[in-house]
Amino acid sequence: MREVWPGEPYPLGGTWDGVGTNFSVFSEVAERVELCLFGDDGREERVDLPEVDGFVWHGYFPGITPGQRYGYRVHGPHEPSHGHRCNPSKLLLDPYAKAVEGDVTWNASLFSYPFADPAGRNEEDSAPFMPKNVVVNPFFEWGDDRLPRTPYHQTVIYEAHVRGLTMRHPAVPEEQRGSYAALGHPAVIEHLQSMGVTAVELMPVHQFVPEHAMVARGLTNYWGYNTIAYLAPHNAYSSSGQRGEQVLEFKAMVRALHEAGIEVILDVVYNHTAEGDHMGPTLGFRGIDNAAYYRLHDGDRRYYLDYTGCGNSLNVRSPHALQLIMDSLRYWVLEMHVDGFRFDLAAALARELHDVDRLSAFFDLIQQDPVISQVKLIAEPWDVGPGGYQVGNFPPLWTEWNGKYRDSVRDFWRGSGSAMPEFASRLTGSADLYATSGRRPVASINFVTCHDGFTLTDLVSYNRKHNEANEENNRDGTDDNRSWNCGTEGPTEDPEIARLRRRQRRNYLATLFISQGVPMLLAGDEFGRTQGGNNNAYCQDNEISWVDWSLVAEEKDLLGFVRSLSELRRGHPVFQRRRFFHGRKDGNGTRDIVWLTPSGEEMSAADWHTGYAKSLTVFLNGDAITEPGPRGEPILDDSFLLLINGHHEDMDFTVPDAKYGAGWRTVLDTAADGRRDRRSSGEFRSPKSVISVTSRSMQILHCPRA
Repeated sequence: MREVWPGEPYPLGGTWDGVGTNFSVFSEVAERVELCLFGDDGREERVDLPEVDGFVWHGYFPGITPGQRYGYRVHGPHEPSHGHRCNPSKLLLDPYAKAVEGDVTWNASLFSYPFADPAGRNEEDSAPFMPKNVVVNPFFEWGDDRLPRTPYHQTVIYEAHVRGLTMRHPAVPEEQRGSYAALGHPAVIEHLQSMGVTAVELMPVHQFVPEHAMVARGLTNYWGYNTIAYLAPHNAYSSSGQRGEQVLEFKAMVRALHEAGIEVILDVVYNHTAEGDHMGPTLGFRGIDNAAYYRLHDGDRRYYLDYTGCGNSLNVRSPHALQLIMDSLRYWVLEMHVDGFRFDLAAALARELHDVDRLSAFFDLIQQDPVISQVKLIAEPWDVGPGGYQVGNFPPLWTEWNGKYRDSVRDFWRGSGSAMPEFASRLTGSADLYATSGRRPVASINFVTCHDGFTLTDLVSYNRKHNEANEENNRDGTDDNRSWNCGTEGPTEDPEIARLRRRQRRNYLATLFISQGVPMLLAGDEFGRTQGGNNNAYCQDNEISWVDWSLVAEEKDLLGFVRSLSELRRGHPVFQRRRFFHGRKDGNGTRDIVWLTPSGEEMSAADWHTGYAKSLTVFLNGDAITEPGPRGEPILDDSFLLLINGHHEDMDFTVPDAKYGAGWRTVLDTAADGRRDRRSSGEFRSPKSVISVTSRSMQILHCPRA
């Protein structure tokens, strides 16, 4: 008989203290909980957890050390119509597991019902086909690691996939590619630093499971939005493959990025789990306490409320589900040293009843938490339920992926309709979305492209999605791409179309980096990554999705352009404002921003709404920055003119009169195609001089402070 002590109910999970391991799991519905210990030979030993306090079952096991594999079996009611789905023949993952070994091997035993009789109960043992939890060693030599805590207004985010970013990097040793170690490799970090990146936003790294139907098609869940363990780093991203080593490797990656001044933001999926709908597998939460962890239909509790499009929604009305979310977030900050989170389908977390509620318990808990409230919190402010599009409606502590920024900027540069007024609002921080709730420009995470949709090169090369490789008859993925192929679909040898596409890429990038708010760049866009027109590569763990680093040599001009943009933004506070422009004259009769026509005159209300209005000049006054510096000192900067021509023809722009600046030099021209074209940059322009601006391009002019 194995020695078992009563142990403690908290912390939840399997916790090693240097002598033994305390196991603790919540289940209000359980009548008995067995801890299942697995030896290296695969043999299973079952031991009842001896104590239960406040629905938390627990026991302490002397001598159990890191590396021990385990799971649970929960005995209790199997009454799906009442929301209960206990079945001790199913091995269950610990919701608080710190590491997971192995993958799900799809088999009928993983389902709690026989396929031939969905109303029945399946008594087949699922253990041979289930991954196992692993007890981990929590100790790590962090040295003097500190969170960089880069202010939002100085932040440049790089959205990346751990595996996809590094699988084809020539400087990363082959055995490390696709891993946490690869992301922390000096060559990858050097590339990020060269662009002024201050934060990597990593697509899901919580342990996830590819869906059965996807695996049956020979594909996989590459993106990872199908979580099964919220405290465990995904084991497939460990270069060593050793049991539990993914935890140490993740920490080493974070430490390396922090040493370079780069923050780590995790894309987290607390809105649903990998167990799917009522026909899905029983892997953990469902068998432990189905009604506590999932939103169920009040009329028939066999079925799940689905605000995510993935079959289920986590039950944010349950204190225990909320506790899991909060404990997970704190763990990743305190133990794994991450710097923030991007919440996938965050609107689903705000649904206490059915409507999205910005005063929900979830937001209350985040607001008062002394740990989580101090890191970067980014919402994807929508879900697929009714009223789920909530851009601009999150509480003041939060920033948001600004989908309206993406759409407006795309519309303007592809020449769609009268997009200029909204484009101007997005360029200046989206005050219409954030100012009325007391938020600042940094509430807007600005992006033109992200993992979900076209890459930047595909955005200017395709009018339609080309998702045939996903084997869904091209039905998946959005049809609202707001893209323009510049005259022909896909790759072309036409030099004029190729030149226009290069210019359009530069237009999007320049707009992104000079906009107020926080710029987010999609990995590989800086050197022309393409997915061949696939706008939903969620299932493509191959060259379609992996970043092709061989493009760096071919697209060195584009990469250099991105580096120049980042340097321009970093060097000038006028592009990093912490307060919104107001446009009013101050005591000296100056304004912080002035909107001008191409002729150099102030725009009237009518100028904004003429049908052909696709071009304008923007004056950014470096002497009129309203926010103070960190010690209360005034912030002063040079002034800039933005000459923006969204028209399909070249246009003459007149430099405004001397009250705006005594003289100007061009520091950037998106029509300059290669080094030879850029030699004309820096030409002096006096007030009232005329500048020809190429169709669909932008010039940035600079006037130094006197």
